[in-house]
Amino acid sequence: MATQSLWKTRLSAARVRFASAADSVVTARNRHRTRAALTEQHRLHFDLLCKAMDDPALAAVLNTYESDVTPERQRQYLFANALYVNALYFHRIGALTRRELHGHFRIMCQNRVFQEYWAATHHHRESLPDSSEEAGLGQMMDNLIQDQADSDADEWWVVGEPPEESQ
Repeated sequence: MATQSLWKTRLSAARVRFASAADSVVTARNRHRTRAALTEQHRLHFDLLCKAMDDPALAAVLNTYESDVTPERQRQYLFANALYVNALYFHRIGALTRRELHGHFRIMCQNRVFQEYWAATHHHRESLPDSSEEAGLGQMMDNLIQDQADSDADEWWVVGEPPEESQ
């Protein structure tokens, strides 16, 4: 009887370990699928932006700015968007921490054309839910641009408080 009870206990423990291993495999597979879907979406977004940058007729479809923008400036805005989305993508797949993303944003904010793009697309971000990650990252960029505009320091790389590592 004791032997039978021991076997039942071992069998039960083995089932738990097997279920745990199966969950780990499923979780890893789902993470891989999510990353693959993000990669494909990023590639498609970039391909579309490249087509729009090469063809003013296609770029006109993306002209949703509230002021007139020359075709040259629009191509620059589309490229600025590509840089911003690329940084977001690397953050989303886990290649950049939020703190590292802050550093990339800080560099992007140094460029006058990028600042103009960011201001011209402000209304695009107004519909984002305040609780969304993208709204939070947009706010991070807004704060960096404002902090740099308010700063007297020539040392732009120290402007703006980076987020905590745990975020």
